[in-house]
Amino acid sequence: MARSNTTLSLLCFITSFFCSIASGQTKEMQQFADFKMDRTEVTIGDFRKFAVATKFISKAEIEGGGFEYGAGWERRPGWTWQRPHGVEANDQEPAVHLNYREAQSYCEWAGKRLPLDEEWTSAAYHEQRKEPPLGFEFGKTYDYPTGDDSIGANCLGECGPSRSVDHGIKLIRGTGHTLAGNSKAGVNGLYEMGANVWEWILGEGEQARTRGGSWWYGARSMHRKHFAYKPKDFYAIYIGFRCASSL
Repeated sequence: MARSNTTLSLLCFITSFFCSIASGQTKEMQQFADFKMDRTEVTIGDFRKFAVATKFISKAEIEGGGFEYGAGWERRPGWTWQRPHGVEANDQEPAVHLNYREAQSYCEWAGKRLPLDEEWTSAAYHEQRKEPPLGFEFGKTYDYPTGDDSIGANCLGECGPSRSVDHGIKLIRGTGHTLAGNSKAGVNGLYEMGANVWEWILGEGEQARTRGGSWWYGARSMHRKHFAYKPKDFYAIYIGFRCASSL
């Protein structure tokens, strides 16, 4: 009987382990006092696991493509989370063209949720590592997710050399997003909390807050006092997300 129970326990452990891999629960997270947060934005590769497992089809796919800002919001046929600019993409690019509810659905499937605003800002701006690397100080609150200044982020013109992925297409403005984890590691060892793509924040109502700015904007949108609101059913090339979980 003891041997049987041991075998059963081992089987449960193995099953649980592989299920967690399939659902994205093994994505690296940074731990804080009472929550954890993904160290990088959810990528195309991450999101594909969810899409395959749930047979998910995004609103952007159904409605003919995502949005880019030109003379107002302009729909771009074929621009989806799988092909953000309508061409083949790297699995490490951030998953964009997903609205708030679609992002939250992914997080819930992965056993997580979208981050609360206080969680996101605490993680992005307040250094909580007891022994952070050179350039960061325990207990200090920074103006930017990259530290005292915006250098090292993937923003428009004010963050140093561009880190954007070259998709071989001309954008109306800027040069596009970078791969997850390709920018300078910032406060608390997190990547792309500033610029790259706006990130959905958990909240009530028909509009949701987004934080961090994007590659379309300069450093101002990364500042700790800056945020924006967007309709929860909206999706665009500039908006992605990461997940959090309570401890």
